[in-house]
Amino acid sequence: MPGFAMRSIAFLFAAVAIAATPLAAQQVSERTIGTATLQNVPEIPAEVDASVQRFQNYRGAELEDWLADGSILITTRFGGTDQVHRVTEPMGTRSQLSFFAEPVQSITAIPGQNRFIATRDNGGDEWFQLYAMGLSGESVQLTEPETRNLSPIFSSDGSTLVWVSAGRGTTYTVYAADPAVADSRRVVATFETPMFPADISADGSAVLLQNYVSNRDASIFLLDMASGEATEFAASAGTVDESPHFARNDSAILAITNRGGNFRRLVEFDRDAERMTAVSPDLNWDVETFALSDDGRILAYAVNEDGYSRLVVQDFVTRRALPQPDLPNGVLTGLAFAPDGASLAIGMETATSAGDVWVWGVTSGELVRWTQSELGPVDTAALIEPELVRFTSFDGRSIPAFVYRPHGATGPTPVIMDIHGGPESQTRPGWNSRAQYFANTLGATVILPNVRGSDGYGTEYRDLDNGPRREDSVRDIGALLDWIAEQPDLDADRVAVYGQSYGGYMSLATMIHYSDRLVGGVERYGISDFRTFLQNTQDYRRDMRRGEYGDERTPEMAAVFERIAPMNNLNRITKPMLVMAGANDPRVPLSESDQVVQGLRENGVPTWYVVFSDEGHGFRKKPNNDLRHAVETVFLRELFATAPE
Repeated sequence: MPGFAMRSIAFLFAAVAIAATPLAAQQVSERTIGTATLQNVPEIPAEVDASVQRFQNYRGAELEDWLADGSILITTRFGGTDQVHRVTEPMGTRSQLSFFAEPVQSITAIPGQNRFIATRDNGGDEWFQLYAMGLSGESVQLTEPETRNLSPIFSSDGSTLVWVSAGRGTTYTVYAADPAVADSRRVVATFETPMFPADISADGSAVLLQNYVSNRDASIFLLDMASGEATEFAASAGTVDESPHFARNDSAILAITNRGGNFRRLVEFDRDAERMTAVSPDLNWDVETFALSDDGRILAYAVNEDGYSRLVVQDFVTRRALPQPDLPNGVLTGLAFAPDGASLAIGMETATSAGDVWVWGVTSGELVRWTQSELGPVDTAALIEPELVRFTSFDGRSIPAFVYRPHGATGPTPVIMDIHGGPESQTRPGWNSRAQYFANTLGATVILPNVRGSDGYGTEYRDLDNGPRREDSVRDIGALLDWIAEQPDLDADRVAVYGQSYGGYMSLATMIHYSDRLVGGVERYGISDFRTFLQNTQDYRRDMRRGEYGDERTPEMAAVFERIAPMNNLNRITKPMLVMAGANDPRVPLSESDQVVQGLRENGVPTWYVVFSDEGHGFRKKPNNDLRHAVETVFLRELFATAPE
């Protein structure tokens, strides 16, 4: 079995007890590597570092935007972080344009110019700043420190930039400025609810705002740029209306909505009558994104079919069918028409490629690959195409999961259950270096379930874990354990759980409910108590998260949180855990990880702990991810090696 020649080495770390140790006997060893503080983590063998590098030296290309000259902006990595690069022709050189120490979050091109706005934060703190940049020269910071600046959009002539800024409270200020004129910034409107600019009318008089309250409540507002007054457009309670965009010379508005059905579809609103007409047909899948050419003639939208993206292109004026791009089977990462409307750039990643950009000719129907990303020293033949399976949960509901089975396995393999965050997110069959690495290096089968509460399967499925039903999703993992026990190629005695963010909570909850069926767990920046999480998360996220998890201020939900809080049930965790976090996390604060580590150790549970001082919610720097993978390898390998045969 691949990777299992390494099993014997795990016994070198027998000094780190795999059985619970009384508190009085526990000692905490600590050392630093780079920006990371490691507690109770043994030395990492050189061969582990080498195996990590094999799978970490890939780089993808993520589509960002077009420049006026017909070149394409992408983000990719040559060093330790993703930076802005420019590609001028198919398979052309990637010319690096930004050189920040921190990764670039997103790019917005300035219409009619070869300039753009780059968005980035510092150390994962999510205080995003906007920088005006060109093909050369220094960047110019447009925004103030200690503010979050998001959703930059431009008027069609590039003379007006509109964005939203927020501080530590819940006030959202919409600004406008001419990016070419210093000190031109002005306040357009201020709101006490999250408002995000989405599109500017052709005459610049109105801006479409997205009011995102929670995953169950999102609406569209029209902002008058002269008066600063905003009015709700096509009001509808309890629905999600998102991604609004002006169409038909501003007489219509395109949007994605779940109105009138279980799934999100693309619709067109008459701007005056607010009458809604379906653009995409009734499907049992969600429309995930769309793009409209600047002249309003060509429409492209993508449908999320069981996790895979299917792209549809049509003439928006005549509704005439067009030749469809023949794309690889994978997940869409970007969609943007060229300024002249003659080409559509498409970002895609697959299970066996890290992400690239294609360009489809609107008239020719020709699909041309613009980037070819490298996978480093990984043998592409060793990469795994995941299998989509379904298992039955406690209430008879079918739960989907993607399964990565290691090549060449000769007997039952250990299993890693990797649970996504969100919770209203979705594991999809795009590039997943972690799953590929674990399968290849540890010889483990990696299972990524989309438990109830996941996105992509309709509103009803997404809402099945809301509020008091939180632990029903944990019961889905219990059903997955039952399914694993029935598979002859899987070793039910060697199963570990893994999760990050909300998946970190799921990892803790799974360890609480099913410790006797697991060898241990990994959780990264997970919620350990919903009450302390809601008290300490940044103000701008608190009400949004209450819409999903429940309001801790109500007696009913306070009682639920008291009952299900991992911190109140740590005595039921009896197997080792690895906890990792970023010190600057504004979403799930470091205190959530600190308190669970302390509680586990007080209960005598062997607990490894790694904190990165220059990361936030998610690790975005390559050296940190390299170390993370190495620590996870040593930890999981030890668990699998010392489990009962």
